[in-house]
Amino acid sequence: MNFRIAVDDLMSAQVIALLELHLVDLHAQSPAESVHALDLAGLRQPEITFWGVWDGDILAGCGALLELTSTHGELKSMRTDAHYLRKGIASRLMTHMMSEARERGYQRLSLETGSQASFEPARKLYARFGFVPCVSFADYRPNPYNVFMTREL
Repeated sequence: MNFRIAVDDLMSAQVIALLELHLVDLHAQSPAESVHALDLAGLRQPEITFWGVWDGDILAGCGALLELTSTHGELKSMRTDAHYLRKGIASRLMTHMMSEARERGYQRLSLETGSQASFEPARKLYARFGFVPCVSFADYRPNPYNVFMTREL
């Protein structure tokens, strides 16, 4: 498969549907106060770059990079479409976003994800890319439903 990663304006029906599914899924697994995924308006902030991973004209996955400071970025809204699970979409996107973070001069990348068993594949992916558990960062408050991870670049 020949995938294309491109900056996205969050306007296409496929992107909107995948992000809506993402939010519904997260709310089904965690209390509302523990869901930190951004909605469309939140992802359209100027300090966020959002990418879609495309297989031709089909959206295979997405992810975003939030600039916390000039040297610290946060990964947001990582999601792979169910039809593309275990086909390397998340790994390609992680590689792309980490490269972009380095080009921007970030010295650190961090993320927040779930602590439940259903998030284990995500935590394993992040660990494979060198992320390690850390204390909360930015405005996050720790609770039993989240895990914080970080890595230096």
